[in-house]
Amino acid sequence: MQLLLNICIYLPLAGIAAILVSRNDKATKWISLLTTVVTFLLSLLLIFNFDITNSGTAQFLTEGSPVLAGMDIKYLVGLDGLSLLLFMLTTLMGPIVILSSWDSIKKHLAGYYSMLLLLQTASMGVFASLDLIVFYVFFELSLIPMYFLIGIWGGKGRIHATVKFFVYTLVGSLIMLVGLIYLGYDAGSSLQGYVFSTDWRFLSSGAYQIGLVEQTYLFAAFALAFCIKVPLFPFHTWLPYAHTEAPTAGSVVLAAIMLKMGTYGLLRVCLPIFPNAFVEFAPYMAALAVIGIIYGALVAMVQKDVKKLVAYSSVSHLGFVVLGLFAVNVISVQGALLQMINHGISTGALFLIVGMIYDRRHTRMIEDFGGIAKVLPVFAVMFMIATLASIGLPGLNGFIGEFLILNGAFHSEVIPQNAFVVFAALGVILAAVYMLWMYQRVMFGPLKHKVNEKLQDLNAREIGILVPLVILMFWIGIRPVDFTQYSEAQVNGLLQASQEKRMAIKQSARTGELPEWTSTLYDVTDELASQPKNR
Repeated sequence: MQLLLNICIYLPLAGIAAILVSRNDKATKWISLLTTVVTFLLSLLLIFNFDITNSGTAQFLTEGSPVLAGMDIKYLVGLDGLSLLLFMLTTLMGPIVILSSWDSIKKHLAGYYSMLLLLQTASMGVFASLDLIVFYVFFELSLIPMYFLIGIWGGKGRIHATVKFFVYTLVGSLIMLVGLIYLGYDAGSSLQGYVFSTDWRFLSSGAYQIGLVEQTYLFAAFALAFCIKVPLFPFHTWLPYAHTEAPTAGSVVLAAIMLKMGTYGLLRVCLPIFPNAFVEFAPYMAALAVIGIIYGALVAMVQKDVKKLVAYSSVSHLGFVVLGLFAVNVISVQGALLQMINHGISTGALFLIVGMIYDRRHTRMIEDFGGIAKVLPVFAVMFMIATLASIGLPGLNGFIGEFLILNGAFHSEVIPQNAFVVFAALGVILAAVYMLWMYQRVMFGPLKHKVNEKLQDLNAREIGILVPLVILMFWIGIRPVDFTQYSEAQVNGLLQASQEKRMAIKQSARTGELPEWTSTLYDVTDELASQPKNR
């Protein structure tokens, strides 16, 4: 099974090699589709063989030797309860995004499909990595294909969107790299025989404890990079441009997979390694999340472009995920993990649907539609299901994730105000307003434009793309336990271990001198903070 995991990660690279050898447009599409389908089928063997009772331990583990003498940097990949479903979502979306581009992309097909395959490898690598240097390499690698997908195959404003996307995410990543280097050397000083270590298993364990001052700065460095990637308000401004100008497949991958790297990073890296800072900054992060929920909803409400509306809804929905993570209890974190999957399915479906109508009308303006439900009945049904899932209708996937997050946040011990939950719940209401209002204007009413009378309904390929996502919307909405069971044991263990580590670090800090701001932030008493200096 270790070999199988690596095959899944790197098989798309073999597909790229085959594409470069074939030099034929038709063969390029079929090679890409075959590669992604085989990758998905192989990944099913991973989830079927995953031991749910042992989800807190990395399974299918591949551990290489250190690449540099004295430095504990090694190829280390595996799947656990935090990463399994996100890995599976990545493999599922592979053939879907290939099929979504089947007829719409006309130029440079070899380059286009190669970028999609490279992006899939990078995404799977992020979720499977258990060494932070390997994680960082895959994290950065994902920027390259997305840069070209938007910059070459995007819309009229693609250059501006590409530059803004790249600058925002690269700045955050470079700041994280500085923090990662410091973290590696600090961890290496705690390991015999090494001067540098980025093994997540050691960094997240109770054996490694980092001082409160260092924790604060390192948390800020890592959290900034991840919040830009989410993106969390006020770092969100690159996202609407990137979504609007990207080709359909790029928007789908961006929404379904790449944005989750940010929320996943907060849970994978920041919580277990910087537990004290994570908890102390939780109210501020929750406040930004709630602002993002409301802001994204209000801005989405006034959009005239359907794709831009869905993009701003993404800002709002991902605010729920961040709120769930920083509520720091089992219910909220489980809800956040599930909502990552839900958002990928629902918003990914909405971007696919917007792409399908754009291919027919070459416009995304709401005013250019109206009454097309009469002409496109199958399209109308699919669009309605995705819309209802996005706004959290009971019985569909969005409801379960938002309910768990709001429930967990309401009972959170680290978020002091229930007002956070009240305003977040207002975001659910606003989502219903802007999504249903948009749907009503696009699909119902009189047929205002004659050209809409000749539109063709969804074909078999397009229905085949959407059906798996619709099935998952109902499956998660009706039986969420089939999905939450994979992460439940690890979330419980992670939160308990983080709490123990947090208390141990704080107790240790009481034996050392700390700056006044640190003593105040972490509630370290003055009389105990005056004892011998701690590392």
